[in-house]
Amino acid sequence: MTQQLGKTVAEPVKNSEKLDFHALNALLNLYDEDGKIQFDKDREAANQYFLQHVNQNTVYFHDLEEKIEYLVENKYYEPEVIEAYDWEFIKSLFKRAYSFKFRFKSFLGAYKYYTSYTLKTFDGRRYLERFEDRVSMTALFLADGDTAVAESMVDEIMSGRFQPATPTFLNAGKAQRGELVSCFLLRIEDNMESIGRAINSSLQLSKRGGGVALLLSNIRESGAPIKHIENQSSGIIPIMKMLEDAFSYANQLGARQGAGAVYLNAHHPDILNFLDTKRENADEKIRIKTLSLGIVIPDITFDLAKRNEDMYLFSPYDVERVYGKPFGDISVSDHYAEMVEDPRITKKKINARHFFQTVAELQFESGYPYIMFEDTVNNANPVKTGRINMSNLCSEILQVNSPSSFNDDLSYEEMGSDISCNLGSMNIALAMDSPDFGGTVEAAIRGLTAVADKTAIDSVPSIRHGNDQSHAIGLGQMNLHGYLGREHIYYGSEEGLDFTNAYFAAVLYAALRASNKIAKERGETFSEFKDSDYASGVFFDNYDPAEFAPQTDKVKELFANSTIHTPSAEDWADLKAEVMEHGLYNRNLQAVPPTGSISYINNSTSSIHPIASKIEIRKEGKIGRVYYPAPHMDNDNLDYFQDAYEVGHEKIIDTYAVATKYVDQGLSLTLFFRDTAATRDINRAQIFAWRKGIKTLYYIRLRQMALAGTEIEGCVSCML
Repeated sequence: MTQQLGKTVAEPVKNSEKLDFHALNALLNLYDEDGKIQFDKDREAANQYFLQHVNQNTVYFHDLEEKIEYLVENKYYEPEVIEAYDWEFIKSLFKRAYSFKFRFKSFLGAYKYYTSYTLKTFDGRRYLERFEDRVSMTALFLADGDTAVAESMVDEIMSGRFQPATPTFLNAGKAQRGELVSCFLLRIEDNMESIGRAINSSLQLSKRGGGVALLLSNIRESGAPIKHIENQSSGIIPIMKMLEDAFSYANQLGARQGAGAVYLNAHHPDILNFLDTKRENADEKIRIKTLSLGIVIPDITFDLAKRNEDMYLFSPYDVERVYGKPFGDISVSDHYAEMVEDPRITKKKINARHFFQTVAELQFESGYPYIMFEDTVNNANPVKTGRINMSNLCSEILQVNSPSSFNDDLSYEEMGSDISCNLGSMNIALAMDSPDFGGTVEAAIRGLTAVADKTAIDSVPSIRHGNDQSHAIGLGQMNLHGYLGREHIYYGSEEGLDFTNAYFAAVLYAALRASNKIAKERGETFSEFKDSDYASGVFFDNYDPAEFAPQTDKVKELFANSTIHTPSAEDWADLKAEVMEHGLYNRNLQAVPPTGSISYINNSTSSIHPIASKIEIRKEGKIGRVYYPAPHMDNDNLDYFQDAYEVGHEKIIDTYAVATKYVDQGLSLTLFFRDTAATRDINRAQIFAWRKGIKTLYYIRLRQMALAGTEIEGCVSCML
């Protein structure tokens, strides 16, 4: 929940040193005697949190050797992680981490870390790690015996330039650990074996802390024939109900509800029933309360709406019989006219504008559905060996998948490829301050590659198979607004867009170089490399290096004072030749998630969208309300921290459109509207986003929802 700082000045508290950390943090929401925000009180709150709580509840040891020995012997740490290194190096690495003299920049950052990340005694009452210890163990784990990589990981995480996603940072090096990733994408095919296997897989992944998205587009519609007997299929709604029950049941030991999302193509005959499941007045027999909904919209749907024509919905059962492959693997835009004319394909029609109106109404009510612009996504995809037909719980993972087929006993007849999300994010502000920007990106790519290499989801073999084939990762970014505000640049301004363009171009270049370097070192590429646009060089030809460099004086100066290397035409040509010859290790390299908890511990604004308010108010468990100031904001640069409702959806879309050009997957994009918005405004925003080349839309948020205290549930996997 977020709230703007109020204008009423309360009576200042002069003896704040007598207050506890919670009360000090609350002073952020009150002005001082001079009408200034009391940022210093939040820093005092963080210090008092350590004095009053953390230090009193920490287990202390005489030295590091005693500590590590105790944690290994008592099955807190994985012994194999320690045994991969010389003891003198381990000591030097921990010393290296502590040399940063790290301090949390906010109370919420400290509270989040000690609540959600640090190693605790098995009874959960006392702390066994400081932040430096967690970073060191994460580095040792990911480096897998490579001392140089371990040192670079410590440097990048301790400096705040790179932050692994929650499941990696939480679990790395622990003996009693969960999975390193917590976001998965599964296909479901049009047969009972695949449906049953998908429900079981969802249970297995949810039990392990995973959020799961599933593709429903291939399932035959309600009333379709089964074994040539008409009106037998129940369609997708019963499957959704079973999935919702599965996620509710597998609730991670009661810690939190399992989380799932389902995606459906807009031209599936059940599309309106699918959307109706989220209506406030939906019948309980069909109402879906906790499952997230996403729709896949091809270009043809917008064209039909523009001409105010009907849109045809096609039976997946018939489409698969005619084309020999599942509906989700067909380009509706390419085949629309012939499918309309084909008498073998059962179809019905609805009004295209009515469809978009229905979508906007539901987004206005609930924030759902997410939207994936199918043709935009697939046209931009460098790997054409399959089709991207769905996204994930946070709408930023966009990868090709392939179907599995099953025997009667549900064993695999042919194993396809499903998807896991190997995520971590860079802090843009601190990356710009990096003494070696290229080295920062390379360390992040190596860290995420280690996550992919070490991830083995044996309970769902198609997930493991897809991961092993692709080595796919998703390097994200956060703190764009924090950096722009720090440098006195307005979000969405000419300078803001110029910076976004130049920064993401530099990240793309450095990420490709890093993956190419790993491919050369290992003599291995991702499995479909030879058939990709990388191998042919087409990917590189789609870019003009002249567009990489900053154009405005302000951004030119920022880049001149950084270590960022803006690639020239010669650099780009050299990289193209290297990639064509030696390949890339990772099929996918970038994805920008919403980021949540990692933003707080990293003192970053979330993802690359604007802040939702200058002072964010969160409800945190037993402690209640906690206040979080926008990172890098002070009383001198407040004007540059306009909230997302003031910035407006057009500038947000403009910013994401610039970044999208350089990101091979997606960017989790939330649109914010003032309380005067109507459904037609949401429709216009959807069309504007599609025309600007946006790949996906995440939540829709209305200001009155925030002001009324209604908090939209965030992504439980990627944003954590």
